Amino acid sequence: MTSSQSTSSRTFGNEDHLPRVPLPSLDDSGRRFIEWCAPLLTPDELAETERALAAFLRPDGPGRRLHEALAEYDASPGVHSWLDTFWPYRYLGRRDRIALNANFFFLFRESGQGQVERAAGLIAAALNYKARLDDERVPPIVQRGRPLTMEQNKFLFSTTRIPGAVQDTVRSPYSDEWPGPSQARHIVVFFRGHMVRMDVIGPAGRPHTLDELAAGLGEIMKNDVPAAAPAGHLTTKARAEWAASREALLAADPGNAARLYDVETALFCVCLEDTAPRDDLDACDRLLHGDSGNRWFDKAVSFVVFADGTAGINVEHCELDGTTILSFVDALMGEPAEEHSRQSEARSQGAPAVDTIEFVLDDALRADVREAAASFARYAADTATTTVSFDDFGASDAKRLRMSPDAFVQLAYQLAHKRSKGFVGATYESIATRQYRRGRTEAMRVVTPEVLRFVEAMDDPGADAGTRRAAFRAAADKHVERAKACQAGQVPEQHLWELQLIQKRRGEELGVTEPMALFGSPGWVKMRDDYLSTSSAPSTNIRYFGFGSTSTQCIGVGYVLLPDRFNVYLSTPAAVADAMHAFADRLREAVAELRELLTTP
Repeated sequence: MTSSQSTSSRTFGNEDHLPRVPLPSLDDSGRRFIEWCAPLLTPDELAETERALAAFLRPDGPGRRLHEALAEYDASPGVHSWLDTFWPYRYLGRRDRIALNANFFFLFRESGQGQVERAAGLIAAALNYKARLDDERVPPIVQRGRPLTMEQNKFLFSTTRIPGAVQDTVRSPYSDEWPGPSQARHIVVFFRGHMVRMDVIGPAGRPHTLDELAAGLGEIMKNDVPAAAPAGHLTTKARAEWAASREALLAADPGNAARLYDVETALFCVCLEDTAPRDDLDACDRLLHGDSGNRWFDKAVSFVVFADGTAGINVEHCELDGTTILSFVDALMGEPAEEHSRQSEARSQGAPAVDTIEFVLDDALRADVREAAASFARYAADTATTTVSFDDFGASDAKRLRMSPDAFVQLAYQLAHKRSKGFVGATYESIATRQYRRGRTEAMRVVTPEVLRFVEAMDDPGADAGTRRAAFRAAADKHVERAKACQAGQVPEQHLWELQLIQKRRGEELGVTEPMALFGSPGWVKMRDDYLSTSSAPSTNIRYFGFGSTSTQCIGVGYVLLPDRFNVYLSTPAAVADAMHAFADRLREAVAELRELLTTP
């Protein structure tokens, strides 16, 4: 926005005035790509990558034609960003499971409430948020005087990912098919694999009271016989397989279409667990994957509430990033449920209508459900996880040491990885770009030449404390510089990736049909083959944040860095669990050692 434009107080009032995501020049992306991948490569691999890039960038090369097509698209009427097509391909085009692989979770702070009270309170708070959102009374987030895009808020309610044979789609409000906010008045409650439609908003458009919501949940929980064949298991399948199962579900009984419609248009899901987690790690694991018969992983928002009142959220990622969910959760938990209920003008109107959603299954579908359940249980069991907690270190401590808090922990990750595995590996960090129109995230690659010098100095017996401090600060400064470049959209990965996707979509039309060596080069492959995949969620309302790993050797690192504490959730394939546990041990040591290094004169 220009200085002459005032910030609108309406939720979506600033969207058309936000600056567009800048499209980097092709030559700049090529130069930055080499800078990013070089620290991971041998001299021979770097030379091979440079040759592939030169062929891509030559005046008559494929890169020029692809970039020209992208620039034309970016300037087309109705296009908000050159990434408008990229995001659907990135998220909806993936063909593996989204359960555990793509969805993410937050474990909420404790409330001291029991299960039904906490679930009813979350429902009431979410309904108040929706009422405010529908009227555009949720204030736009302003960061450093600039409003951020609020577009993702349109996908919080009644949004569901729909599996497709080739690419998934999204059923959501604010769309051509469904203009404006969702008019749905129901949620779907899961208990012991049963799916129940519960009307949480009455016929006159007012929410039910807290007592009535609690009574509705209590009524649902009276049916404590586990469901025989919970259809939720099907949402754990690889996407094309789930698409085929969904078609079979629709064909099995005429009424199944209406049952799917109830699930897919519900405002959100509430998953009531019949047991309490043993500890924080168990709660995190069950929020990440849990009892898949008691979930609908395609739903944008699913609140999960355990038998002891422990609660969290599982989020489908295709339209929602962590920053949006953080703001949502902060709003829900920022005031007591009674206040949310009052603000939403909830009124007493009798017990909410509840109706069991029971899909009609034939023998083949029942077998399909059983196999999906067993397959996902094996997959979850093949995932190793752990938590690392620092109660004596947080962002405030890093700042007192004149260090960027994020740079501090990211460099601690690098040192811990080097000491646990013997090398520095490709590391991804998600950087928010919501200051742009429909901005989402940018891919940051953490490993720099300064990082390599830092980890070398830390384990060099000949390096004194001053040398190590200097290397640490130089690497941190470079980290901050690169993060700022990501926030400014002046980075290479997603730009080059979109050019690769344009060839797949329009290669024949553009005359770019030959394989492009760049995307098989050591630099491209190694830079994107994560050993650490990291993302942060700073909120006092969140205890842990997590997601699955992204490759066979990757450790997923979800972290909550608060002023006074620092919690990390780690996940990796079970086959390499020992390396993850070694990384966790070295991380504890690295944080203490780096803190001491900056503290000592």
